[in-house]
Amino acid sequence: MLKMSFSIAVAALLGTAAAAQPMDADFAKSVKAWTTKPEFSSPLVDHLPVSATIPSPKQHLGNHIGAPRVLHYYDQIIGYYRALAAASPRVKILEIGKSEEGRPNIVVMISSEENLAKLETYKQNLALLADPRRLPAADAPGVIAATRPIYHVSAGLHSAETGPPEMLMELAYRLLTDDGDMIRGIRDNLVVALSPVLEADGRDRYVDWYYRNLIDETDDRNKPGGPPYWGKYIYHDNNRDINFSDVSARHLMNYYLEWHPPVMHELHESVPFLYTYSGQAPQNPDLDPILFGELPWFANYEMAQLTKYGMPGVWTHGFVDAWTPGYLAFMSSNHNGLLRMYETFGNGGATTMLRHVAPEVQTSVRGGDWTKRDWYRPNPPYKEVVWSMRNNTNYMQTGVLTALDLAAKHPDVILENFYKKSANSIENGKTKAPHAYIIPGAQKDETRVAFVANLLRLQGIEVGRADRAVKVKEGSYPAGSLVVKLDQPYGRLAKILLRKQDNYPDEKLGTYDDAAWTMGMMTHVDIVEVADKAALDIPTTPIDRVAPRGRISGPGAGTYAVLDHGSVALTTLRYRLKDAKVRVVETEFKSGGKTVPAGSLLVEGGAYDVLKPAVEALGLEAFAVGGKPAAHESVLPRTAMFSTWGSSQRVGWVRYAFDQHEVAYDLIFKEQVRAGNLRDKYDVIILPTQGRSAKDIVFDIPMKGKPLPYTKTERFRFLGDYGSSEDVRGGMGLEGLVELRKFVEAGGTLITTGDASAVPVEFGLVNDIVSASAPGDFYAPGPIVKAKVLQPKNPVFYGYDEAEMPVRWATNALFGVPDRLKGRVMMQFPGGKDGVLSGFMRGADGVKDRAAILNIPQGQGRILMFATNPVWRWQNLGEFRMLYNAIVNWKQLGLTDIDPPVPAPIAASAE
Repeated sequence: MLKMSFSIAVAALLGTAAAAQPMDADFAKSVKAWTTKPEFSSPLVDHLPVSATIPSPKQHLGNHIGAPRVLHYYDQIIGYYRALAAASPRVKILEIGKSEEGRPNIVVMISSEENLAKLETYKQNLALLADPRRLPAADAPGVIAATRPIYHVSAGLHSAETGPPEMLMELAYRLLTDDGDMIRGIRDNLVVALSPVLEADGRDRYVDWYYRNLIDETDDRNKPGGPPYWGKYIYHDNNRDINFSDVSARHLMNYYLEWHPPVMHELHESVPFLYTYSGQAPQNPDLDPILFGELPWFANYEMAQLTKYGMPGVWTHGFVDAWTPGYLAFMSSNHNGLLRMYETFGNGGATTMLRHVAPEVQTSVRGGDWTKRDWYRPNPPYKEVVWSMRNNTNYMQTGVLTALDLAAKHPDVILENFYKKSANSIENGKTKAPHAYIIPGAQKDETRVAFVANLLRLQGIEVGRADRAVKVKEGSYPAGSLVVKLDQPYGRLAKILLRKQDNYPDEKLGTYDDAAWTMGMMTHVDIVEVADKAALDIPTTPIDRVAPRGRISGPGAGTYAVLDHGSVALTTLRYRLKDAKVRVVETEFKSGGKTVPAGSLLVEGGAYDVLKPAVEALGLEAFAVGGKPAAHESVLPRTAMFSTWGSSQRVGWVRYAFDQHEVAYDLIFKEQVRAGNLRDKYDVIILPTQGRSAKDIVFDIPMKGKPLPYTKTERFRFLGDYGSSEDVRGGMGLEGLVELRKFVEAGGTLITTGDASAVPVEFGLVNDIVSASAPGDFYAPGPIVKAKVLQPKNPVFYGYDEAEMPVRWATNALFGVPDRLKGRVMMQFPGGKDGVLSGFMRGADGVKDRAAILNIPQGQGRILMFATNPVWRWQNLGEFRMLYNAIVNWKQLGLTDIDPPVPAPIAASAE
């Protein structure tokens, strides 16, 4: 009786029209065969309609979705959506830009023909709902009734998570062809927007890698990792790109601000069997409280429905929290919409695989023991399972259809909440302090001011330029200062990005990503939080983009000083002037009534034709000077940057920064290091943080299993980019360490950052420095902390005026430095509670006075070790110059060397 009632309920859900529709028998047979247990499917996805006019995935691609050992390349995926658009008036494709490597970024919109005919009206109405200043509350119900919400579903942000791009193709076909009540209700009441593959470049690279190296792996205990790269630079961190370095992320943001989808649902793979994001603690209290009701509303409904279908392992909490705003789809919650997210159990490919979920295999993971029942996981996953791509497809598609069904039944609630959250943001800025943020004008480095202002504008935050001098209780600021008033639709987001993160809800709770991201501290830009409500009345002129124009004055001959005010653009200029004679000022001096700081560049007038347009374009200041100030010749080094094959992500951020700022370098791997003769090729080698232990950096991917080639061939044309290896296993090893030592002793400069600074210490490249441990309760998830400069005259600190500066805590590389070598410490962490500027750090007393930068002469060369990571993602722009200074001034890093005292000889004992 219960079974019959359930069948009746499902039939009612799907609708009688669907029952009368012809179904694809081959699909049903294949899906049943590929699903490894009956409970891993649902009545929503065990069938597929037949269409006489619209091609199914098998008709176009040659196989049903979820076929074992089959993945599709990006062109195949996009080609399928274009075929759907050509066959059905229910599809519209938007091209929103190009990826880093030139592939099209598209959004596919699916709805009823009537809705697509009104798409421009919906877009206009959603823009009104997003900005209640343009829509009085009395008029909102009418606009809501005349609008269909856009429910955006995205896949393929993480290339190793191969299932979502496959599943979306079948979902699209189902939404277009199924005539049942449920799907028809979705078409009639929603516009479903799909991002088929967010990381387009990485999709092709990973599919190549799968077919070359992974396709025959059937046990997760033996499976090798993925390719060295997904996209060009940042691998998994494309979902932590808070400042939108990635071009495809910028395209998606532009699309969001044009279309304002109230819901964005991002599909990932990592944990069994389906985790649905519920916005668990710690929650960011600056987000609208409505959001924290919407998230469990959807998550609990999905868990209940899938559990009702008999599908085990669906859960809602214990994984990702709601503190950090930097995840890609968080652009929806940041802009008063609703972020949705799934994690399903992907195999990293399409091979059916034995998966182990038992606690003895999965320890110390988020969510605890995945196989244990908990209040948020009432029907837990199995301890061991044979898992297929089709299982994964069934779970993900059943979840998305369930979510779409819920949204389609309540489109008015979705839109009402969207409007109300937008209105709340405006009202919050009017009634609660702070009311504004001011970026004072006339800051020495306008390029970093522009960086911050343009990032705010990129995200739709309104920024105004003060028409006249500003006076509020917090101080007086000149005309031209930038004002961010919080009584705007995205005022909450502005506050989240600009405020100090001193509002973490509970320091006993860990967080999934960074605890702090305060933009002013990260960039070393002066930003003032204003509690004075009078700030809302400051007359301003809206700005679209800030583009500081540099200036140069003088006769076009003689010597020009390009002033160093800390801008990274000065480094760019130095590389643009690579063929010019350039000196670097060592001691501040005055000329013509102007101060020329240490670190400024002195350029001979013969380079004026190159200098003038570069200075103006880069937003720098230069003028002609007389005399012969104390300066050293600037010799640009031959620079290499080392990366392991097994962890390219954090190196990728450094590569991105270097490429943006035009710092020349070669990317080298174990092969080049082992080959030796490094000093003949390079003056500086950078060993950036790799997000790994010293041992893992040195030995990298274990030498087990078969060789793993990463080379370009006629068959695998997407491999072998940004480096090439016949076998990525094995690291530089001890052999490579010997070559690094030879390089330094022969006069080379080795620069290490973050955790990579443990390599010289733990493997004996430096003497008498030891690794130290923080206290047992120590926990520091990326706070911003105080650092004290001890050797301000060293070239590393050119452009830094203050004795203390904010830096992002990024290290497990704590050093024990004996007293006699204290002179090698150039910067240190004061530590303690007062040393934490934003975010939080448990056990802060345990890092008091620890070294932040060590400068160690070794043989004829030296090793410069940053315990910090001066290039963290695309965020801590204020720290970049320390690394750039060390490179450009590599020959002068010993200017502040303090020789350690020579131990007194031991007196001979009298017999």
